[in-house]
Amino acid sequence: MGVANYDIVPVGKLWGVQHDGKVNGKYSTKESAFESAAVAASMAIHQGHEVHISVPSGEEGCRFEGFLRQ
Repeated sequence: MGVANYDIVPVGKLWGVQHDGKVNGKYSTKESAFESAAVAASMAIHQGHEVHISVPSGEEGCRFEGFLRQ
């Protein structure tokens, strides 16, 4: 099985979950985006995938548009 990566990313003043090159959802808090990613990650684990969830720190400088994990 492969690796499922879920990255919590800023989307303007909101937050999204980046997975497979697409940003999904628009959440008002980083925590709610994480909860959504955790549900998806749980399903991926059940299917036998390795899972990584990445959440940026709470520092103000980390919040900017156009962030994509390379």
